[in-house]
Amino acid sequence: MFKFIRQKIFAALILCLMLVLLPSADASELIIFHTNDQHARVAPADDNGTTIGLAWFAAAVNNTKAQNPDTFWFDAGDTFHGTPRINISTGMNMVELMNAAGVEVSVPGNHDFNYGSKRLETLAKNFKGVELAANVVRRNSQKLVFKPYKIFKMSDGTKVGVIGLTTPECAYKTALTNVATIDFLDPIVQAKMMITKLRPKVDVIVCVMHMGLDDSSEFTSERIARETDGIDIIIDGHSHTELPEGLTVGKTLIAQTGCHGHYLGCVAVDIDHHRITSKSARLLDDSEVKAIAGKPDPVVETKLADIEARNQKIFGEVVATAERRLTGDRSVVRCGESEFGNLVADSFRWKTHADIAIINGGDIRTDLPSGSITRGELLSIFPFSNYVQVREIRGEAIRAMLEHSVFAYPTEFGGFMNVSGMTFEFDPTAPRGERVGEIFVGNNRLENTATYTIATTDFAFTGGDGFDMLADLKLLGQYDLVEDIVAEYLNKVGMPNIGLGRIKLLNDATSAEHKEAA
Repeated sequence: MFKFIRQKIFAALILCLMLVLLPSADASELIIFHTNDQHARVAPADDNGTTIGLAWFAAAVNNTKAQNPDTFWFDAGDTFHGTPRINISTGMNMVELMNAAGVEVSVPGNHDFNYGSKRLETLAKNFKGVELAANVVRRNSQKLVFKPYKIFKMSDGTKVGVIGLTTPECAYKTALTNVATIDFLDPIVQAKMMITKLRPKVDVIVCVMHMGLDDSSEFTSERIARETDGIDIIIDGHSHTELPEGLTVGKTLIAQTGCHGHYLGCVAVDIDHHRITSKSARLLDDSEVKAIAGKPDPVVETKLADIEARNQKIFGEVVATAERRLTGDRSVVRCGESEFGNLVADSFRWKTHADIAIINGGDIRTDLPSGSITRGELLSIFPFSNYVQVREIRGEAIRAMLEHSVFAYPTEFGGFMNVSGMTFEFDPTAPRGERVGEIFVGNNRLENTATYTIATTDFAFTGGDGFDMLADLKLLGQYDLVEDIVAEYLNKVGMPNIGLGRIKLLNDATSAEHKEAA
């Protein structure tokens, strides 16, 4: 198992793994490299240098394939969207990179629909591998949008059937307009149908799915493994779960790498006379991948350089205009209400029609220039590729959120929230957790037991900056990237009513003594 990989790593003194005997003439080894939730992270500099890089992945896969032709690369979705270098091409740059790298199977993740389902179909047609989804159908005809499965033949004649599945959460974990013409069928029902169809034809069944292992999800890869009979391996995504040695459910091995290209997954399957005799999963880290690869794949590196050169021209494109300059200085946006923060929060509420909207000061990284604004300038202001979401929230959670927002005042805090659709007052001389006074949503006083809709970034809704009360709220819809919404708002609405006054400061004290107490 992992014969070639073990030998390379051992030779590089990275791992001390036990060598195994060569297989008999009637035995073979199926190797499946896999990725998931890359979110367009493709270069080693991505994700603060934690992404290994597509060129290294490609070299590792290709070197292994040169030793064992029964080697494949499958991707479990959320691939075509997430960073400026890819988003700027509405996903096509990622297709070019995947083609250069040699990815053979991909499935749609919820974020892969962020450009709209029609655009995803175009991307799939340009992908040299195959986009699989056995449960995505056209709403008007109920016909499949993508191929449901593909059969691969190994060198010894063993047949591997690969099924694709996508989470039904795509229906609300992208903007509703992106999936208005398609439906997502029950993945368990569809999996059973595909197994019934494929089992007489193949020896091994692999299901590549964007389903995940979150307890909050109705359908998980674990549930699908438990409620079906016949899936040998699941290559999973969506929940960003790291499974260092996989997860075995019944006779099914589930593998997932986490996210953002931090690991390259590898599943090894020993086959004797067309029957599986053993299977195992591992996550290969940066040093292990590089030990196998030797050097980055030159084809992928060249393609990435071409894309970067093209992007430099696009980043100069004017995408918005501003009436005047707004400061994004951290000493302003992280310490209190700001015009720029008000503008961003207003744009969220305008786009989503939520009752209230918020933006944390840490999401604003530099000034908004006056006059013409290029795409590159917007990406400098909002570099995190965050999406705007709308969720349900109770009044008591809003109060807790605002208490956390002002707890550090007047010290700089990236979680200081500017607001839209609401006003509130706070007293920085009061004890922490008791600083916020009256809160109004619109013209009405906040009710602790009432339910409201709130718009902000996906980062905040993960509990980022310590906002635990925002984590796990019911998701109602997902919208565009922050920078795209702000650009659209500037062009269509402008800068009305962004003056200060939404946050009223009581008994302000800025002495050194108060700063220390805060």
